[in-house]
Amino acid sequence: MMAAITAAENGSNEVILIEKNKSLGKKLLITGKGRCNITNSTEMDEFFSNIPRNNKFLYSVFNNYNNTDIIDFLHKQGVETKVERGKRIFPVSDKANDVLNAFVRRMKELQIKIKTEYKVEKIIIENGQAVGVDNIPADKIILATGGISYPGTGSTGDGHKIAERLGHTITALEPSLVPLIVSKKDLWMCKEAEGLSLKNIKIKIEDVAETNTRRKKIYEELGEMIFTDMGVSGPVILTASAYMRGRKEVQLSIDLKPALSQEQLDVRILRDFEEVNNKQFKNALDKLLPQKLIPIIIKISEIDPQKKVNEITKEERLNLIKLLKGLELEVVGLGKIRRGNSNCTEE
Repeated sequence: MMAAITAAENGSNEVILIEKNKSLGKKLLITGKGRCNITNSTEMDEFFSNIPRNNKFLYSVFNNYNNTDIIDFLHKQGVETKVERGKRIFPVSDKANDVLNAFVRRMKELQIKIKTEYKVEKIIIENGQAVGVDNIPADKIILATGGISYPGTGSTGDGHKIAERLGHTITALEPSLVPLIVSKKDLWMCKEAEGLSLKNIKIKIEDVAETNTRRKKIYEELGEMIFTDMGVSGPVILTASAYMRGRKEVQLSIDLKPALSQEQLDVRILRDFEEVNNKQFKNALDKLLPQKLIPIIIKISEIDPQKKVNEITKEERLNLIKLLKGLELEVVGLGKIRRGNSNCTEE
């Protein structure tokens, strides 16, 4: 839609937008959980720092059209915006449909022709030049390939096949923003905690391909995650997955108490233990951890669950602190490209 608008604004006499769905913007309508997370108000340098691979490829794109430009466009079309946590920008109405209508309204103003329910089969080439789409002649053609992540919205990979038939090299499509799958030896933890959402935790992803004692940090961030029957997911995990493509041996470390240093956490635990001095260890972690996580931490800590807290040694307590500051899971792979659900996340 933006390509069609730009072409018309730059003087093209006739612009036709071809859409295989019954209506426009099907994927746009599900972004930000239906509220449409339009962009982010951060500076361009930060944008580039959050692109895992080959961010230089986008320098010229962002220099020509950046986050403030899209906001200006929407404001001119009557869509007011707001900035929320994490500098994320949404329409004030919280309706993705308002953003879609802004594009459609501008296309109508520019008298752009729209063909829906039209599946392009091929781009016609004559003497090395693109001259049309199927039976529609054209001087210039913009192919918006889409992806393969959500067939229900039309993302079935058709555009890549068309490009390949034209002679382009298409690399294997890999998933991004997907859950992480953990090893069999650690899977029991995820299964026991399945469905548990953790907020305000910090994760660290390290490459351990060379040796288990020499790790290379590849990603670290604060955020929210959730345990699944196959591993872990949630906003901060989905973002981390984009940094992991091509890596085979990866260690995930979860800091359950990132706001506290080890010393501060020790003080906190001592205070909690003092309040329940004669209780068994298994009944002394209610204030510190979610209920689902307690049996997991107890098992890994190797502290006798029947042991009274006043009998726990300093060494055992320090090992517990180390565990809370770095619960480790071995990651063995990425979740598959979801072919029935959106890979988009509001976070």
